[in-house]
Formats: sequence, C-alpha cells, structure tokens
Amino acid sequence: MDSLKLYEYAWLVPVLPLLSAMVVGLGLISFNQFTNKLRQVNSIFIISTTGVSLALSIGLFWSQWQGHEAFTKMFEWASAGDFTLSMGYTIDHLSSLMMVIVCTVALLVMIYTDGYMAHDAGYVRFYAYLSIFASSMLGLVISPNLVQVYIFWELVGMASYLLIGFWYDRKAAADACQKAFVTNRVGDFGLLLGMLGLYWATGSFDFGVMGDRLQELVISGNIGSWLAILFGILVFLGPVAKSAQFPLHVWLPDAMEGPTPISALIHAATMVAAGVFLIARMYPVFEPIPEVMTVIAWTGCFTAFLGATIALTQNDIKKGLAYSTISQLGYMVMAMGIGGYSAGLFHLMTHAYFKAMLFLCSGSVIHGMEEVVGHEPVLAQDMRLMGNLRKYMPITSTCFLIGTLAICGIPPFAGFWSKDEILGLAFEANPALWLVGWLTAGMTAFYMFRMYFMTFEGDFRGKNEKIKADLLQAAGMSVSEGGHHGEKPHESPATMTFALVMLAIPSVFIGLIGFPWNNRFEAFIFSPNEVEEVAHHFDLTEFLIMGGNSVGIALIGITIASLMYLQGKIDPSAIASKFPSLYNLSLNKWYFDDIYDKIFVKGSRRVARAIMEVDYKVVDGAVNLTGLVTIISGEGLKYLENGRVQFYALIVFGAVLGFVVAFSVVG
Repeated sequence: MDSLKLYEYAWLVPVLPLLSAMVVGLGLISFNQFTNKLRQVNSIFIISTTGVSLALSIGLFWSQWQGHEAFTKMFEWASAGDFTLSMGYTIDHLSSLMMVIVCTVALLVMIYTDGYMAHDAGYVRFYAYLSIFASSMLGLVISPNLVQVYIFWELVGMASYLLIGFWYDRKAAADACQKAFVTNRVGDFGLLLGMLGLYWATGSFDFGVMGDRLQELVISGNIGSWLAILFGILVFLGPVAKSAQFPLHVWLPDAMEGPTPISALIHAATMVAAGVFLIARMYPVFEPIPEVMTVIAWTGCFTAFLGATIALTQNDIKKGLAYSTISQLGYMVMAMGIGGYSAGLFHLMTHAYFKAMLFLCSGSVIHGMEEVVGHEPVLAQDMRLMGNLRKYMPITSTCFLIGTLAICGIPPFAGFWSKDEILGLAFEANPALWLVGWLTAGMTAFYMFRMYFMTFEGDFRGKNEKIKADLLQAAGMSVSEGGHHGEKPHESPATMTFALVMLAIPSVFIGLIGFPWNNRFEAFIFSPNEVEEVAHHFDLTEFLIMGGNSVGIALIGITIASLMYLQGKIDPSAIASKFPSLYNLSLNKWYFDDIYDKIFVKGSRRVARAIMEVDYKVVDGAVNLTGLVTIISGEGLKYLENGRVQFYALIVFGAVLGFVVAFSVVG
C-alpha cells in the first residue's frame, strides 16, 4: 500500500475498535448468555481489530518520521447561512505519535486483561468497554478542530465513567465513577465556554487560525488582552480536569476502584494524557499569551509537588501509583507552560510506557496476593501485607524495578532523558520552577523505592493476622471477611507477564531517541532547522551539571528509602511521630477531599434544602392559595346561579348602579 492510500484509510484506526465494540455490544444486548459464553472469541476479535489499528498507526507514524507532509481530509458536517462546520481527520507528527502510544498500550492491556479478568462474570462487557475507550481516544487525537476534539473528549469521559464504575455493585466503585464524572464536568464546562468565546472572537474552530486571529485582534485592539487571557484559562480548565491538575485532581486516586487494566489504560497513557495533548494542540492560542503560559507552568509545577508529597505516605499500591501519575502529569504540563513543547510530549511518551507497566505490575501483585488474603481490595492492595514478593513473582518484580528506575530518572532508563530535559528547560525559564521540580524528583525516587522495598523485599507479611485484623477494622469490616485460598503468592499467567515484558522494553530503550546532543524525537516534532539551532546550543558541561543534580537528588531519595524500608536503620513511625502535622497532611491528601466535601457536597445539600423550603412554602404556598381562593369563590358564586333571568338582570343593574355611584363620588 503506497503512502497516499495509507493516509486515505487512516480513518479506520478509530473506527475498527468502535466496530468491534458495537458488534460485541449488540451481542450482549440481544443474546446475552450466548455472547458471554463465547469469551475467547469476543476477546480475540476485539484484540485483533486493535492490532490492525496499531499496524495502521505504525505505518502512518513511520511515514511521518520519514518526512511525509501532514495530511488532512475534511467534509462538510453542518451548514446554516454563513456558518459551516467541517469534520474529518488530520495525520501529522503529533497525531501519529499519539496513535501509536494509545494503540500500543491498549493492545497490551487487552492481552493482559485475558489473564486478569479470566474469572470475572463481566469479562466480555469489559472488553467492549475497553474497545469503546480506545476508539474514543483515537478519534480525539486525529481530530482536526476544536469541536471534534470536544465531541470525542466527552466520549472519552463517558467511557471512563463506565470503566471506573465497572464493578458498580461495590459502593466505592459507584461513588468513584460519579466523582470522576462530576469533577470532569467542571473542567469541561470551562472548556466549552472558552471554545465558544474563541469562536466568537475569531470565527473559527481551527487551532492555527484561532491562534493567528486572536493575536491579530489583541494587537489591533479589537479585543482586550484580558479577554484573550480569560478564553485561554477557560480552555485550560479542560486539561486541568482531564489530566488531574490542581485543584481538579481529586478524582484520579478514587478511580483506582476500577479494575487494574483500566488504571494502566486510562491513568497512564490515554485519558489523562488527553489534557496534555489538548494543550499541545492549543499551543498556537496559548503561546502568544504569556499570562496563560505562566498559569499553565505554575499549575503543573504545584501539581507535581502536590502529587509527590501525598504519594510519600500512601499504603495502597494503586493509589500510590495514582498520585505518582498526578505528579508526572504536572511535569508535562509545566513543560508545556515554559515553552518545552517537545520535552512535554517526550515525557508523555516515555511515561506512558513505564507507568502503564507499573500499573500492570501492581495488578499482577494484587492477582498474586489474592491467593493468600482473598479478593478483598483492602487487604490485597495494601503494601503493609506484602514483602518478599520477588521470591514468588520474579518477572513482576523485575519489571516493577525497571519502571521504578525509569520514573526515578536513573540513566539510561527512559525517564531520565525526558524528565532531565524538562528540568533543564525549567532552570532556564525560572529557577524557582526548577527547584520545585528538582525537590519533587527526590521525593519521586523516595516513594517509588519505598513501594518497591515494601512490596518485593524484606519478609512476607501476608499471613500476619494482626495486620489483617487492623486493616479490616480500620475499614469498618469484620475480620472474617479476609479469607484466603493458598499459603503463598504466585506469578501471574503468561498473558499478563507477556504484557509486562513488552512494556519493559520501551521503558528501558525508548528514551535513547532523545539524546540532548542528537535529539531525534525533537527532530520529528520540529523542523530540521529548529533542531539544528537547539543542537548548536547544546552544552555538555551544562548537561552534566543539570543531569548530575537530578540523578544526585534521586540517589539521595533512594538511599533514604533503603535505610527506612530495606535496612531498617531509620524507623518511619518515629519520623511520623516527630512531624505529626506534615505526616497527617500527606496521609490525608492535604485534606482536599474533606474540604471539597464540606464546601461543595454538604454545601450543595444545604442550598438544595433551602431551595426546597422556598419551593414548599412560597411557590407551593402561592399555588395552594390560588386554588383555595378559587374554591371559596366558586362555592360562594354557585348560590347565585338559580337560572332566573330576572335575578341575573337585577345583579347586572346593581353592578351598573354601583359603578355609577362610585364614579359620582370620585368626580
């Protein structure tokens, strides 16, 4: 197939997963029992269509890597007078990169799911949801304008709602999906207002056209700069919610209530990356407005710090990784805010692979722990019951260690090259941003190795009945709910470990395309002339100093984690008791959930009760009074209706006489 034909068929990339989801979904609706019996047939069908999408994505990416021009195909979707709205798809460097990332992770997650969800009654339904989500995300990344992005943006949100609440019979899962949905609606409302404001000002939904016209309007004075800033910040609210940035980050940790494959797919490479992707697409609008760029940079910086400080004390392995994701997304957003477009996208790519692997490793650990402690998440996900799993799960432990080294920024693993580039650019833009990012890197190394040591080293604590009883009591559950099936954990089946090993490969090597002195990733994102200019200014001494600083702070974090959780030379509880306020601040997630519950949840209920009182006493009272007056007047008038014409004439005469007397008195 020649390159032009390949681009003509690019629309199949999101359509194929959608088609497979529709076929399986119709089967579940029409022939539920029969479709559920064909478990392997349905999973192979969905995995195969995703595999074809991946093959097409790789072909398009390779074509773009070889220098093919961006390809856009449009058709008129709606027209009214002078207004026309076109839809279609665009294949350029950014969209082709995102397609490969989404398809790769989605395919490996689907393969992994076969082992993880093997005994779940909703196995087929879960695959259908996965396919819908992959299709929505792929449609988003190839969208050529802001309206189409918004449509798929909402479809991604709907799919995440279904997946997070997959086990809807569990209250925690039902609450989590509602929390995610409502929190994202806040950001999406801001995005919608900003989108409409930009169209009002520029008359276009095209990314490049919006940026150019908005800049012209501000320079010419046709609109105030404050209005452009407002539009930019409103649009940025969408990524703030979707990419879990402060203050709309609270939904992401609760979303861990969904099955673990979802944590890898949604919270590593796809849904949360959608916000960073939109910032990249909206760069023509954001970049000429320094105030908006500053807001983006500091929001990302604070989010990175916030997520890291909370992750320090988390004991649930999935929630620890969730706060780690929030922190890493903060790095990406900060990079975008300081003009590090390629650095932010580079970290998005490397993070997608090693964080997806870490989440899948956590699922593998939970799968193994359930053999000992039962299927209760309170026990199976708590690291205080783990330990020495390296002995029982060698593949999982090796992959988790690779992911940990990558996220800590230890060379030559992928995370070093992308995170170090962000820190270097932050130092040039604002040393304060660099300082916060540098301290966050140290905390990242500490909490990630804390997780590794607690999970895979030391003594196995899974049979400690006292710890189990304490955890169940803290969760308000009876001790008998623990249960177990075996005496020791076990390695996960081949379908799960295969996905881990495949993700470990890019976690080690993919960062090598981003060498600062020969940055082929930057060459792909930018034009050759821009890359030559960057390469010309490369300073080896500066790189060694900055890289040495970031690796140094990471090694300090690793050393402290080792002394506390591996060698036992420092007692973590002693430090917690010495700084109780800071410890409780981290353990209680900076009290954001409590504050939001008091202000918004309980506050909304108070407002609702007040409105109900007004409705009951005033609105209903007025309606009831009107009815009462009607009844009384009707009851009184019925005695005057006797059917005699003379009597009616007398009433009319009396009324006329009354009016005459009244007018005479007034006159």
